[in-house]
Amino acid sequence: MNILPDSELVLIPGESLLTRTPEEGRALAILIAQHTIHNIQPDLDILEAGRKLYSVDPDSLIAASQVVAIEFQTIAAANNYWR
Repeated sequence: MNILPDSELVLIPGESLLTRTPEEGRALAILIAQHTIHNIQPDLDILEAGRKLYSVDPDSLIAASQVVAIEFQTIAAANNYWR
């Protein structure tokens, strides 16, 4: 097995949802979504094998973008919508 290192299995990178800008918040949302997948499936070989399937499936790509959108909503609320 080709297991990800513990540093990639952190659920909230940096231990905070606070960001300076919405752009940083969006990047954090993507990173959190990636870390969630890594925690669900920490074997890189399995992850890379599945990528061939989901990377060209519109439904999978839409589902991934929905996960990021939900994470971004949470981050935006935590940052008082950057007001």
